[in-house]
Amino acid sequence: MTEAWPYDRAGWPRPSAGGERTRETILRAAVSLATVYGLDGLTVGHLAAALGMSKSGLSAHFGSKQELQLATVAEAARVFDEEVVQPALAAPVGLGQLTAVCEAFFEHLERHTFPGGCFMASAALEMGTRPGPVKDLIAAFQAQFGTLIRGFAATALARNELPAGEDPDRLAFELNGIMLAADTNFVFHDDPAVLDLARQIVRQRLAAGD
Repeated sequence: MTEAWPYDRAGWPRPSAGGERTRETILRAAVSLATVYGLDGLTVGHLAAALGMSKSGLSAHFGSKQELQLATVAEAARVFDEEVVQPALAAPVGLGQLTAVCEAFFEHLERHTFPGGCFMASAALEMGTRPGPVKDLIAAFQAQFGTLIRGFAATALARNELPAGEDPDRLAFELNGIMLAADTNFVFHDDPAVLDLARQIVRQRLAAGD
């Protein structure tokens, strides 16, 4: 059975119909800037300068800095869903999805979707000690992505594609750790060899079930 992507979009900030295209452009730029300067460094003024827009024009879309941050996190989650989660869900169930989610993540980094690597990885470190709605939204995303990976592992185990003693929670933790290490090192070095090594490690780890 295919594990559904559990991230609830109901709590995401919604654009008005009239300003949807402009807002989407603004938010895509906001996510890119946030991977370089951080969510805390993301201000209406900073974003306006980057886009060549007026502050008043941007302020019409976001009533506060927190609203801008929440909308930016939501946009990052949308892109991650499109580039990482959906390709994994489309793969053959079990071990196929487990392999696919890692590969999709590495491709997400490889195509330089955002200049600072994985948005959620950097945002979690930045906002992890700052209580509030922004931290809560990021934490919910991280937890649910972990649940998705665990679900893939549990399905693979049920299909006898992994050793009988494999712990889905531990395997999900290990694979998530490999992805985060790949993200950090790829951002530092911008070297495809980093992702090649990560792919090799994933293959070796999952080959234990062969």
